[in-house]
Amino acid sequence: MVRVDLGEVGYTEAIEAMRGWVAERQAGTAPDRLFLLTHPPVVTYGRHTPPEDLPPDGSLQTVEVDRGGHATYHGPGQLVGYLIVNLRERGPGDVVRRLELGLIAALADLGFATVRRDTPKGADSLVGVWTPRHHKLVSIGMRIRGGVTSHGFALNIDPDLGVYERFTACRLPGVTMTSLRRMAEAAGVATPTEAAVRDAVARRLGAVSG
Repeated sequence: MVRVDLGEVGYTEAIEAMRGWVAERQAGTAPDRLFLLTHPPVVTYGRHTPPEDLPPDGSLQTVEVDRGGHATYHGPGQLVGYLIVNLRERGPGDVVRRLELGLIAALADLGFATVRRDTPKGADSLVGVWTPRHHKLVSIGMRIRGGVTSHGFALNIDPDLGVYERFTACRLPGVTMTSLRRMAEAAGVATPTEAAVRDAVARRLGAVSG
């Protein structure tokens, strides 16, 4: 998989570009790629998200998207990763679980213990990466079309966590969202830089610079 580093990209601009990335992968004119970037503040949501989960005052941009999952936040202080991967060439397996495990390994390399959680039958999804105390650090939402994945993850490095008080994240009322900065402060260590997080994530997801 090829690593592609981008800076801050507007969300709608990135989604439009993603359609092209997926088409290239489906046509076989581009390899599997991991795009790493950030977004200006925006709440994105899937089509099954109840309106009451969204920010009520219009103070945050909201965008409906064609991925799985419910409302989630993208903004400064996060690392966003979009995976454009041909699953037909990679063989069977749960791509979301592989992503969770890869991110958990990357965070361990940075000195942070995290876990994945199985979703009880009939409950709202617990997909993502969590602290052992069940505070959520990484949100994941993906789509598979024509055998190719799109969308991906948002990892909180040092965002404004107060934003999460203005909507219901991931259809999980009462969930505590956290960040690497908050985890680092609790452990008495330095918060890793975005560059260090990018490198750790790319390495564990098998992405090399192109």
